[in-house]
Amino acid sequence: MAVADVIKPYSPYFSRPYEDVAADLESYAKLLEKWQSVQNLVSRETLKDVWSRHFADSLQLLTLTQASDRLFLDLGSGGGFPALPLAIASKGSDRKFVLVEPIARKVSFLRTVARELDLNVSVIGRRSDQIDSRETGVPDVITSRALAALPQLCAWMEPFFAAHTRALLHKGAEHVDELSESGAHWLYDVLIQPSDTDVRGVMLTLTNLRRKSVS
Repeated sequence: MAVADVIKPYSPYFSRPYEDVAADLESYAKLLEKWQSVQNLVSRETLKDVWSRHFADSLQLLTLTQASDRLFLDLGSGGGFPALPLAIASKGSDRKFVLVEPIARKVSFLRTVARELDLNVSVIGRRSDQIDSRETGVPDVITSRALAALPQLCAWMEPFFAAHTRALLHKGAEHVDELSESGAHWLYDVLIQPSDTDVRGVMLTLTNLRRKSVS
């Protein structure tokens, strides 16, 4: 997929001209390809379709964000999706992105991209269950992509949730089962919208996340 084909649908949500966003995404793609040769950052089968499978898939979250969203928390950042494309698209604004990733080599990659592209990104090199919102700040938005099934994600996200927090989550065809399973232990409001990039995928918006009380 050409860069312009990825960017144009989401360019109204960019904080700067799409040509500038395109240039930074190209630089990110080159760094990803370079580091992928020594560190498995994304699935090898998807690397050849990086623009559609990773960049477009990440950028579609922009349509679910709000003007008041300032602090984004990304759990299990891996190769940087969706957080780094969102940070690139938001560059120059007052949005800040906190990425949580425990694997040291991936942490080094994320910090390299953030530094070279001058992004408002900080990276915490630990698991999400080893930190809390006193360290990250209370997020407006929590993101996570291909990290865990929803019941486990709820457990990891809940310590960071405030009344205004929303979770924007990529999910596949298994989302129906995951929503059913998570309902055994968790309460939340959920909005389900189709993915732009995966005919079987959806985007979940979770609000009011809290653990069910034990009677």
